[in-house]
Amino acid sequence: MPDVPGARTFAASGEAYDSFMGRYSRSLAPLFVDAAGIAVGQTVLDVGCGPGALTGVLVDRLGIESVSAFDPSPSFVDACASRFSGIDVRVGRAEDIAFGDDRFDVAMSQLVLHFVSDPIAATNEMKRVVRSGGTVAACVWDFEGEMEMLRHFWDGCLAVRPDAPDEARTLRFGRAGEVAELFTGAGLVDVEESTLEVVATYGGFDDLWNGFLAGIGPAGSYCVSLSEPDRAAVRSELSVRLGSPREPFDLRAVARMASGHVP
Repeated sequence: MPDVPGARTFAASGEAYDSFMGRYSRSLAPLFVDAAGIAVGQTVLDVGCGPGALTGVLVDRLGIESVSAFDPSPSFVDACASRFSGIDVRVGRAEDIAFGDDRFDVAMSQLVLHFVSDPIAATNEMKRVVRSGGTVAACVWDFEGEMEMLRHFWDGCLAVRPDAPDEARTLRFGRAGEVAELFTGAGLVDVEESTLEVVATYGGFDDLWNGFLAGIGPAGSYCVSLSEPDRAAVRSELSVRLGSPREPFDLRAVARMASGHVP
């Protein structure tokens, strides 16, 4: 399988991902499932499943036989398979989904569209594997300030290195209307957009900072690529922006969600 650019920064264990982004994705998954209108009796494909935050909610509500999943990261696929014995989970790309036409009632993509190489192809593939009348749904973080953990991190980086690859500038689909526009352009109908809000709790500043040091995603990858002096400067900037916390604290995150139906 060819390398997937969006997956290169996610070559980590499921446990490492859970500590960094999983504390958000686990809270987001049930909200996403509710908003997508998932009902007993449906079959659902989890597109870009990671270690299985969304997969687990789907399995709990629908049963293992009604849920399939895939991800470009072999370590995440292994983690998902070990957590949900008997699930059909495969290594694969959203731009070339290894499932047949009209196979599912719903295809869901949680926190994935930011990282696919060809979002138009990925949307067309999700549409292909969903039956007529079925649903395609996706949610992504709002990078304009509503995903506080990443916004504070990148603002700290920009204060140290003005050329830092802030995800608000480098990744698509972090702003209102972008996913809905993608879905409408792919021929989905009855497209709607909404927001989903979650809160993550950290035991202290080091609990947050250690997540970046795992090198996961664009933020973590950039953090570990910095020289030691620059990384220390970013750490200091981030701490100041958070009020130099000495006690547990919460950070808020808003995801933009869009869904549409296959004609």
